[in-house]
Parts: sequence; structure tokens; C-alpha cells
Amino acid sequence: MKRRSFIKAGIAALAGLKKGEYIYLGVGGALGAAAVGGALMTPSLTRKVKNDYSRARSVKSVCLNCSSVCGIEGFVIDDRVVKIRGNPQDPNMGSHMTCAKGQSGPTINDYPERLVYPLKRAGRRGEGLWQRISWDEAYDEIAARIQKSIDAGHPERVVLHAGRSRINTEIKRFLGAIGSPVQLNHRSLCSSSKRGANYVSLGDTDWESIDAERCRYFLNFGSNFYEAHQGGLHLVKRVVKARFDHGATLVTFDVRLSNTAGRSDEWFAPFPGTESAVALAMAHVIMREGEFDREFVEHFVNLSATEITDFLKDYTPEWAATESGLEASDIERVALDFARARPTAVAFTNRGTGSHYNGMNAERAVVMLNALVGSVGRPGGYCYGMEEKLRAERYPQPEPIPPKPAVRTDLEDPPEWPLANRWQKMKVGQMVYEYIRQGRATVDVYLSYTISSPMNWPEGRTTTVGVLKDESLIPFHVCSDVVYSEMAHYADMILPDATYLERWGLETRSSPELRHFVTLRQPMVPPPGEARSYADVLFDIGRRLGPEQARYFEFGDHEAFVRHQCRHIPAGDEADSFEWMKRHGSFVDDVPKSYEVHRRLLSERDLLGVRIDDDSGVIHQRDNKGQEQAIGLMIDEGGAPRAVRGFGTPSRRFEIYSREVAEVAREQGIHHDGLPGYLPVPAHVGLPEDRFILTSFKWNVHTQGRTANQKYLTEIVHDNPMWINPHTAERLGIVSGDLVELTTYRPLSSDRGDRAFRGTGEPIGSQQVRVVVTEGIHPRVVAISNSLGYVVSGRAAMARQGPRAQEAALGHKAYGPAPERDDLRDHLWWDKRLGGRGNGVNVNALQPINPEPLIGNQAWFDTVCSLRRVQGQSV
Repeated sequence: MKRRSFIKAGIAALAGLKKGEYIYLGVGGALGAAAVGGALMTPSLTRKVKNDYSRARSVKSVCLNCSSVCGIEGFVIDDRVVKIRGNPQDPNMGSHMTCAKGQSGPTINDYPERLVYPLKRAGRRGEGLWQRISWDEAYDEIAARIQKSIDAGHPERVVLHAGRSRINTEIKRFLGAIGSPVQLNHRSLCSSSKRGANYVSLGDTDWESIDAERCRYFLNFGSNFYEAHQGGLHLVKRVVKARFDHGATLVTFDVRLSNTAGRSDEWFAPFPGTESAVALAMAHVIMREGEFDREFVEHFVNLSATEITDFLKDYTPEWAATESGLEASDIERVALDFARARPTAVAFTNRGTGSHYNGMNAERAVVMLNALVGSVGRPGGYCYGMEEKLRAERYPQPEPIPPKPAVRTDLEDPPEWPLANRWQKMKVGQMVYEYIRQGRATVDVYLSYTISSPMNWPEGRTTTVGVLKDESLIPFHVCSDVVYSEMAHYADMILPDATYLERWGLETRSSPELRHFVTLRQPMVPPPGEARSYADVLFDIGRRLGPEQARYFEFGDHEAFVRHQCRHIPAGDEADSFEWMKRHGSFVDDVPKSYEVHRRLLSERDLLGVRIDDDSGVIHQRDNKGQEQAIGLMIDEGGAPRAVRGFGTPSRRFEIYSREVAEVAREQGIHHDGLPGYLPVPAHVGLPEDRFILTSFKWNVHTQGRTANQKYLTEIVHDNPMWINPHTAERLGIVSGDLVELTTYRPLSSDRGDRAFRGTGEPIGSQQVRVVVTEGIHPRVVAISNSLGYVVSGRAAMARQGPRAQEAALGHKAYGPAPERDDLRDHLWWDKRLGGRGNGVNVNALQPINPEPLIGNQAWFDTVCSLRRVQGQSV
């Protein structure tokens, strides 16, 4: 049976939820098809017929089961995606291999709890009572509310909050058309510290692109790239090749024995938040022993070797050993091994280093190691600047293009964290709901998309849900989602979304292959029922606004928009670039690999009308607004002056000292000397013996709130017991299987003058969790993975198999018969009612809102907690 016919038959068999009828979607239980009736699709996941791939249609597209955004090839039989593999024409992929999450793609379109009709709230917000409505009704109400804000002179009261949507250009167009700057995101919960450090040091605002295949020494601070790193699949393939083909060394610093740490040549577990102490001590050793790249430091670093040595003089291995708990001799040995592998040596990071109170300084300290050994931009080194941008001149949007909104709000531009939006709009997402609660921003319309803040935000089940439920704070919330979720549960209207395999888009991503490229997302199959791509939804709403707004959406649908963007992509002998992209999936720019971009010569044309500063050698030029900008650097190589591009920093050099950071900190009343020095985590100073540090981590089969409904991924990881060290467990009388009550506390304020959102150590919340005793964790640390612990979701995520008929509140009937026999009815063996482990706990709910002082990155890994064994309870 073809997929479209199947879905239609399924809906008809359910008797359908007719327009105007009600359904109840409750909390605390799985949403079986019998509970939700015709608002959801109910396919069978049991297929007893072998796929005949000779009949399959091949479609190139892009994965979005994590943030790596891999090029993929799907195989479609009878309008059903039956297999996904990598697209080798994507230079990051280079082969058909893809990861477990990529392989899970075919299950996404056939979620048994798939939303297929627009729904409008019919009871109290959060009660779960819904009424089916038409798209016209939905559009008319949304457009009327937005228009009311525009007419009142407050377009900024229309807020769009999106996670990993991959339609940023389209969202900006929609908000630009209505005049609202409030496009919120989740970057501060992820990578603000990392991006900020790369900008301050290199002038680049993205993740580094390690030339891993040619590297011979990897110094890893807090990245679990074997499982969960942005671009992790691409990086790990190249690291494995470097290690097995060329004998490269991998050394990992992590508080937990992650899969990356376990596959490293050496693993060290420092005390949380002391990673920068270790990096600074390594830098001290490298300078003291003269094992640094003198030429790079002389020409391309904004401090002299003498100044660097003076900055590092007190950061000795012995001092770092006291702070971190590691051996001084190990710190010194690893530092020298790393330096002697130069320039094919890379020091890099991820959340394990950046998600602390001192995260941005720690990131800068690690990045500095690459400058000292001269690996920045070198083959086998720490490369950068490798994400192609969707520049308007190359990937044009349909005209006219809306102007940039003229207003600002604290919600999207928080003044307490001045570096958050200094170089790009990273914002401070964990403060959004607190700001709304405090009345610092007025919201008329709140549009949420690809975001599940009750699940993924710190204090998500308290602060976040409290604001989402309060109609005086958020009068109108429209959620677009694929399945009924915790975010949708607190909406006033739910719009059924297309999955990433059912919509269009033009994608870019940083490249470990050091090539600029774009990939095309195209639908492999159409969305079911009345589900629609969110970009098309925004465009449709835009056309229903006043003529001033509607004129920006006259081009048609999202496919037409993407076709227009592709018009200048070279297509060889083919006439149509868009059709070429649909066949190949990826276009790779024919330019040299981006090695040592800072050494590239400026042309005579580049140098027209410039001014060269005699003292610094910085080359200045006025832009079209008459403002003088630094565009390059004069260096002396062998007595010959050369005008080179340099780095994208104010000094055009790699900046160890940042005047920008020092000045911004001073304006905020924060004591910061502009150097990447060590800042102790205030909450960890003098930590009592009965207190521990809670950290979270990610598995290779899950991505935030995206994947728990994918049964085969959740079958692999569905529970998240708390890791605890044997010495700690013995002291507390705990054994594996025990239930422990975990209580977390708000961090203490620091004495540095920063005004970050902190308290005085009061409790945040408690949770009972099962314990696993393991040597693979620091004795003062406990760890719980995220992505689990749903209270509203489908059967796989909730670990509740079988149909679950449910009567609506207020006497309304839940429409639809029992679901068809499938895996989710009979084979969720981790269901607690069957003796399984259940669906775990939500660790994010226990984490306090805790932005880093300057850039606002969430300090996930600073949380202080206490443990109490639940007497007589073990699992």
C-alpha cells in the first residue's frame, strides 16, 4: 500500500477527528493512538515484506537528527522512506556511511503519534483539551493577533523561539517583514563560550575545523566527539584514520569516562571547572622550555614571547595539580609531547570545558595552545573559517527583502551579558522566561518551533513551565511540532509540522575537509494529512498580514524560495541549477583548502586608499559608511614586507590579550584583565565533603528532545541512572541499583562584581534516581545523561507500550479506535509495568539557571548537589 493511501486509510479507519470535535491529550501517560484519535496518524511499524530496492527511488537531502547536518541519500518505495545512507558528494561525508541517528531517519515520518491536523486549545492551558480546526481558521487568528501588535506600534511583542530549525534565513525574513527583532534561540545552552573564544582569539564566529586526518596529536578538553560533538561523525572518521594509519595520539581531559575518553591513549579526570588551569600550566611549560613557534608568535600574536611568559609565570604544573587534582608530572609530560608534535598538533574543546562559570576564559586558554605551537591554520592543525555563508550576492533571496528591524528588546539583547550579541546574535536563552516573568519584556504572540524548553531548559519544569502556563505573561502561544510534546502541551494552538525528510532548505556547515559547500534539503516524501513545512506556514501567515508585510511573500512557496537561492550555483552543462542540486544534493566550491588564511596576500586592489599604522603594522581602510576598518597586517619575512590578511580581530593578530573583553567587563563592573586567566568557580570554592558536582552528558543515539520518540534509538538508550565513583559510593553506603535522592542547589554569587543570575545556595529541586557505581567518573562528580524523562510524549519516549484509551476532561470523548498491532503496542520491554527500567529522569529540570558572567553560556557543569540513599529502596 502506498504511504499516502496508507495514511488516508488509517485516518479513515480512525473515523477521523472531524472539524470542531474535541480530543484530550493528558499528562503522565503515553499518547497511544486510541487516546488521541484522528489528530494523529497510526501507521503500523511491523513490515513482514522484504523491500524490493530495484523499485526504490533515490532522493538526496540532509539529515537533521542532530546538529551535524549530514548530506544523505534516501530510498523511497511507494511513498515510504525505507533506507537512508550518507551522500558521498557531501565533502564532510565522503562515503555512504552514516551514524545510528541518521539510520533512524525512516522511522521519523511514521511516528505513531504524528500530528496531522491543526488543533486549538479548548480548556485551560496545560489541561490537554483540544479542538480540531482548519488551516484557514489557524492562519486567520494568528495573522490577526500579529497584525494587532504591528498596528499598536509594538511588532517586537511578536516573539519567535526556534531551536535547530535550519530555516534561519526564512525566519529572519518573516520577522523582518513584521518589524520584530525577537528571534530567540538556544545557543547559550550550547556553544556561546566556544564561539566567543574563537572570535576573541581568531576573529571567527564558528566552531573550528580541525584538519584531523593530518593531525598527529589531539589534546581534547571535554569533547565526547566519538558520540556527541557538532560534526562529530565527520571528525571521528578522520581522527580514527589519523590514529590507525599514522599513529596519532589522543589525550582526553574529562570528568567522566566517555566513549571518547575510553578510546583515548590517555584519560585524565580533573576536578570540574579546572580545565583552564591545566591548559594554562601546559602553556607555561611550552614557553618555559622554548617549545613554541617563534615565527608565528612574533608575526601573528598580539603579545610578545616575553609578555606571554610573564602572563603565565604563576601558572605552574604544581599549581595546576593543586587545583585540578592531576599529577604535575603528567601535565608537564603531555604539554611537551603536544608541543613537540607541532605543527600537526591540535588542542580543542566542547561543552565539558565551556559550560562552566569560567567557560569562555577556559576556551580561550585551550585555543591559545594552538597559537603557541603554531598549528593555527596549518595542515594537520587548528583550522577555521570553513562554513560557507548564505550570502545574498551568491545565494539571493527573492526581492524585495525586508529591512532589519529598528528596535531592540532585553529579551533578544540582554544588557547584562554584553558579549552575547557582540559578534553574532547568540543571546542568553536561559534568561528568556525569567525576563518575561520579571516583566522586562511584553509578549503578545509567542511562536515556538523545534524547541522543547520544558524538557531542555534549566529549571524547565518550574520556571519555564510556570511562564508558559501563565496567560497574563504569554497571552497567545502557537507551537509547531511533529508530535505532541511538552512544549505543545502548553500552547494555545498546535500546527502539525513536516519532518526534515518532508521539506525544503539550503544548508551550510563548517567543514573538516576544509572546503566551502552547500547542500540541498528536499522532501523525500510529502508530509502526511494536513502537516505543513513551517517555512511555508510563515510565508502563508505573512501573506495574510497587511499589504506592507504581504509584499515580501509574493514569490510563492518554500520550494520557490529555495529555487531562487540556487539560481547562481554553477551547474556545468546543465541549464537549471536547482535541478542539478536536486540530483547531486551538494555543491562544493572549487577553491583551495583554507590553510593559513591569515597569511594570504592582499591584492593591489585591496590596498587602494589604505592607512598603515606604523607601530602595529595594522592596515586600515574606510568602508562605504566612512568608518575605518582593520583589513590586514604588514609583516616582515626575511627582510621583505608583506601585506597579509591576518586574523579577523581588531589587531589582525591572534589575540591572547583582548582589549574588547577588558573594556566590556569594565563597563559591567566585572574585574577582568582581558587575558584568558584562571577563574575559580565560586560555587566550588570550599565545597563541603557532603556536596558533589552534578554533570550531564549525551549519548550517541540521542539529541536533546528530538529522538526519544524514535523507538529503535530509545530501545538502545531509554534509562539514565546516575554514575557515581566507588570510593564515594562506599563512603555513602550506596551500591549499584540503589535509589538515591538527588538535591541540587542554586550557585553562590562570586566576589568579582559580576551581575549574573545567581543566588545564595538555596535548593532547586530533588529527584529519585537509580545509581550505577563505576570507576569511570571523578570521585566528587555524579553524572546523569540528558534527552530522557518525558512526562508528555509518545509511547516510546514514555516507555508505555500498548493502546491507551483515554476519556477527555469535561466529558469529551477521545476519538479513535485502538491502534494497529505494532512494536509500540507489544515490544516496549523497558516499560516499568513489565519490569523494565522505564524512561529515566529529566536532569535539566534539576539544573539552575546559571549564565556565565560575560557571554551568558549556561554553566551546566557547575551544579552543586547532595545525595541521600532512599532507605530500603533498590532497583
